[in-house]
Amino acid sequence: MGTGIIIFLCLVIIVIAWYIHDKYVQRTHQILVNYPIIGRLRFVFQEFREPFRQYFGDEKFYESMDKLDWVYNASRDKVNFSSFSPSQPLPKPKFMLRHTNIVLNDNEVDNEFNVTFGENREKPFVSNSMIARAPMSDGSISPEGTRAFVYGAKMGGFPINSGEGGLTSNFFVTHYDYDKKYMKEVRGNSFEYKIFKLAKFLFNDPVAVDFYRKIVFKKDLEADTYVFNKEKECFYRPNWEAPIENFPKEVPSDMADIILQISSGLYGVRTKDGKFDIERYKKQMSFCKMTEIKIAQGSKQTGGKLIASKVTPSIAYYRNIEAHKDAFSPNRFPYANTTEELFDFIGTLQEASGKPVGIKIVISDYNNIVPIAKEIKRRADLGLSYPDYISIDGGSGGSATAPLDMMERIGMDIRDALYLVDKVLKDYGVRDKVRISASGKILTPDDVIITLCLGADFVQIARGFMMSAGCIRARYCSGAGEHQCPVGLATQDIKKRKHYFVKKHSEFIKNYHANILKSMKSLLAVMGLKNIKELDKDKLIFLDIDSIIHDDMDELFERRISIKQKEEK
Repeated sequence: MGTGIIIFLCLVIIVIAWYIHDKYVQRTHQILVNYPIIGRLRFVFQEFREPFRQYFGDEKFYESMDKLDWVYNASRDKVNFSSFSPSQPLPKPKFMLRHTNIVLNDNEVDNEFNVTFGENREKPFVSNSMIARAPMSDGSISPEGTRAFVYGAKMGGFPINSGEGGLTSNFFVTHYDYDKKYMKEVRGNSFEYKIFKLAKFLFNDPVAVDFYRKIVFKKDLEADTYVFNKEKECFYRPNWEAPIENFPKEVPSDMADIILQISSGLYGVRTKDGKFDIERYKKQMSFCKMTEIKIAQGSKQTGGKLIASKVTPSIAYYRNIEAHKDAFSPNRFPYANTTEELFDFIGTLQEASGKPVGIKIVISDYNNIVPIAKEIKRRADLGLSYPDYISIDGGSGGSATAPLDMMERIGMDIRDALYLVDKVLKDYGVRDKVRISASGKILTPDDVIITLCLGADFVQIARGFMMSAGCIRARYCSGAGEHQCPVGLATQDIKKRKHYFVKKHSEFIKNYHANILKSMKSLLAVMGLKNIKELDKDKLIFLDIDSIIHDDMDELFERRISIKQKEEK
């Protein structure tokens, strides 16, 4: 009997056995009883639905696939021109920008994109860019991903928000010129160092460093809390146990501009029993430019959630919590039982750091912002503490771990929320006392311009920076289930994240930010504006779903917000 016939008979036997198993043995999947073998294609298609979703059909979650292509092209510094027409035009309703007949050349537009926070603080924060990377915790993002963002932020000259995971060692990857009084160094012995040099000769640097880390730290579960100093060829991490006197009085010049976010879990600035540690906060603020208190984020009104598989020993070390257990933050910030208590806590932080402090909130209606505006007004008149800025997040999405039942049900769209906050603060006469930061589905230069027109002083971008860092939108960010982020960006899976290209993606991150600013100048030029500060809501028009043009933004938004309030009652 020939080999081919034997193989064929084996295949037939396997198929028959498989058929019998699906139809007469298993009782897990109903569909396999009626459709043995072939019914398994359903499960195959389900597995590929999310990671391959972007390759089939039009984009439904964002305004268009063209906007996503813009992000990817900008991060790779490619020319972002399109031929003939968009492949997927922006849907109506949509905002439009007013242009002028006598346009400017790009070189006639100012290069100033800076914004100042906390002008009355001891140490105000002057950001060189009004665009920042939005909060992404080290933990939800891989260590390698965080490092790429830090490198990109430092090279690109824009701020980076730590996210609620706090200030981890990975934010120090650009800080080589440190004092060992506040830094702990670890080196291998002479033999281990020679092995490292050999590995460096035979392989690339990341592979050699990873190998060196393994032979130096061996089975130390906190090995990942140390980053590598390529100049001194040693590992290092901040020594938070060192006395406060040992820490720098000014933020080191070789660090990125970091915004320290504090959430209801107080991660990074807490004691073991979960209380606020003001000394630890002061130490961390030695390296940060300002603080953001996270009251709410997108549809996630229930506190941050990091599942157990992402709470590695290193993440547990940073957050001062127990490893391999779910890290679910309380819903309410512990020092925000009332608006007055929250503002008192803000004053404590402002006094401790001498730097600006803001809050991050989500808006559903007037009741979310009016009490804040009233309290700012009262405290400003009395000379008491109030936030230096308010960060507003859009209601949709939230994060990879937002409850599905809250998505699209909690919070206004960022543009409606932004208009409302700006208006209420003006109505109470305190708009000039606080800056407004905005985030939520902001991807491209036109998004930024529209956001600034509606009242924002500052923009924090999450999704766009994620895509510039290699995200393919597979939607496996949470780590729940069988699958992990295939890129290695949003996972703690050691096999996936170790192969993430840190340096390559840091260049992409830098390029994305640079091309946003470059294209913003082009938009300002066709609008006839020389400076970003000339933007306001009068520079917008609105095309509704019936193609009716609206040029009075106050009338438009009052009607839009009124409709939403009636729907929510």
